[in-house]
Amino acid sequence: MSNNPFTLLGKEIPEGKRTILEIEVAKLHTRTTVKVPVIIERSKEPGPVVLLLAGVHGDEVNGVGIIREILNQKLNKPKKGTIICIPVFNIFGYLIQTREFPDGRDLNRMFPGSLNGSLASQFAFQFTKEIAPFVDYVIDFHTGGDQRENIAQIRCAEGDKKGLELAKVFNPPMIVYSSYISKSLRDTMNKLGKTILLFEGGKSKELNANIISEGVNGTKNVLIYLGLIDGEITVKGDPIFIKNAKWLRATYSGMFKITVKNGARVKKKEILGVIQDPFGEFKKRVYAPFDCYVFCINKTAIVNKGDALFHLSVDE
Repeated sequence: MSNNPFTLLGKEIPEGKRTILEIEVAKLHTRTTVKVPVIIERSKEPGPVVLLLAGVHGDEVNGVGIIREILNQKLNKPKKGTIICIPVFNIFGYLIQTREFPDGRDLNRMFPGSLNGSLASQFAFQFTKEIAPFVDYVIDFHTGGDQRENIAQIRCAEGDKKGLELAKVFNPPMIVYSSYISKSLRDTMNKLGKTILLFEGGKSKELNANIISEGVNGTKNVLIYLGLIDGEITVKGDPIFIKNAKWLRATYSGMFKITVKNGARVKKKEILGVIQDPFGEFKKRVYAPFDCYVFCINKTAIVNKGDALFHLSVDE
């Protein structure tokens, strides 16, 4: 809960006002300073502190689009508590549309970071020390990497009761059970006793209107549920729970034609796609190995043997 006074990044945040702070990351080799904007809206009424965070991977722009739309609709102005928005966390990667930090590291494997480590590690350390302790809830927005397209989903650990409660309130098409990954932002926030939801939707380097809409509506639901903003919670349907999953991999190389819709329930031996050569001589169908849901599809045009094609639910 926010109390008087509330301090972030060494600055006292006034009640009832919008405050924009900046995390100073580093200087480029041109001596230009790179800063990450942090947009804070604090109510005059005490309440939870919610952090909305996107762009941990710089090329995952759907999350950036979600927070931008939240700002555009002024959903980040709370009647109580505090809402912090960081639309672009990995500003380096965002500038050149790459997943990694300039040191080649995945920022989401560098937490909690270290004071004198790599650039990514130092940045993770700054966040862990100066922002993470002061928030109660986090929604971290991601997309599939490369050409992998995720159905809109919330990922949370099976034993996380508070996280699952909020995941249901978010009301995505799917809720995927996912263990904490060592040195990820989600793992670090969990160890600090914070409740974190990880949203996945769409693929990198795209702005998908449906995914952005799912992210905005879900976030709005959570903010209403926690009492930060007014409104009615929107329930589109019951989310599909995926407790176990496996990747279906290519058994051949070739041009990849997809015939199944992402999010579909398919029967065993149903055709999911076709791998073919450019010369019209080779054609192999990709079949569902069992009854399952498809919740991630590799949208690449050319696949190699062993490439992950479809992420499938494994029914218990």
